[in-house]
Amino acid sequence: MSYGMSNVMFSWLVAIVLQESPTMVGVAQMAILVPATIFMLLGGSLSDHVGARRVAVVSQGLAVLPLLMLATVLWFDLLSFGLILVYAVSIGTLQAFVTPSRDAILNSVARGDIQRTVVKFTLVQFSMQMCGFILAGSAQTIGGTPIVLIQAIVVGIGAWSLSRVPQVAKHTQSDYVLSRDVASSIVEGCKTVLRDPAMRAVVLQNISVGICFVGSFTVTIPLLIRDVYMGSSFDIALIYLINSTGLVCTIVLLLFAERLRRPGRALLLAHGLGAIVLGFAGTGVPFIGFAVLLFCWGTCGGVAMSMGRTVMLENAPEGLRGRVMGFYSFSFMGSGPIGALLWGVTAEFVGPGVALIFASSLMFLVVASLGVRSKLWRMTHPRISDSIV
Repeated sequence: MSYGMSNVMFSWLVAIVLQESPTMVGVAQMAILVPATIFMLLGGSLSDHVGARRVAVVSQGLAVLPLLMLATVLWFDLLSFGLILVYAVSIGTLQAFVTPSRDAILNSVARGDIQRTVVKFTLVQFSMQMCGFILAGSAQTIGGTPIVLIQAIVVGIGAWSLSRVPQVAKHTQSDYVLSRDVASSIVEGCKTVLRDPAMRAVVLQNISVGICFVGSFTVTIPLLIRDVYMGSSFDIALIYLINSTGLVCTIVLLLFAERLRRPGRALLLAHGLGAIVLGFAGTGVPFIGFAVLLFCWGTCGGVAMSMGRTVMLENAPEGLRGRVMGFYSFSFMGSGPIGALLWGVTAEFVGPGVALIFASSLMFLVVASLGVRSKLWRMTHPRISDSIV
């Protein structure tokens, strides 16, 4: 819910309230994503050695502070691009520690099938994110301060909820010293991922998703709503809500459908089709068509997100799961800043629609290459031998 509110509020404040240029919108989105590049792997390592629940609770609890700072800035009408960057770096840094820790906890609450647990987790995550979109959509009417204060309360409730989850067993090492061993711990997690063909391929496509999908979406969609469709915070929230609705619909189908025996193939097909759909969204179609295309892109994302996590969790060794999921999140979020800056600068020269088409075309080429060269297309679930698309 907090993430949904933040997506709408941050885009609205930068693109519409401050009326920043496409390049500066890209810089702002880069600022909220770049801490993942620096701290995501450290967060995964700490999860294994200190305990995933402890890292998640402390990080999410501290995330209340930058939200209170932003609420104060909005209340006293002191908003500036510099303060937005301070908020972005603060909240992005804490998110870099929360994400791998939370993902590592999944195995401790799973009851049997990991894929089904991941699907349930993703369903709850995005259903609540949609509620956040709805709340934040009213910012244009009631102001940003009440929305941000509600977000701070939601984050605090989330920290308390994480504290109620059973503690994940941490990697025992009696002489572990953070300053000495964290680098080797991160390297160990990276090597574990890169040695496994399936995990390695997922990480490669994740990097492309961060650059081509995350980077372009966070920059070009608010710019298209502002410059092409003359929208407000309500329109940003509406498009984000429609996009997530598509994602949730797919996840519900996955929850009640039979287990996908070829998660790698499903992952590639979802991203390939998603690239085509998102490219058409940049062609200047009417707003209703734009919304329909973003809904369809969301349905593809529901498959891709669930299958990517499934492949990583099923192949991650016990005791290294936090580091593996940290590397997974790092490859996805850590490459986002590159895409945000790249497509922000591109949109400055050719417009947000053309930039979105360029990004989607590049993603399609990457997916096609992975389909031919990697083992994702042919791999099956480790415990299921029969072949099915």
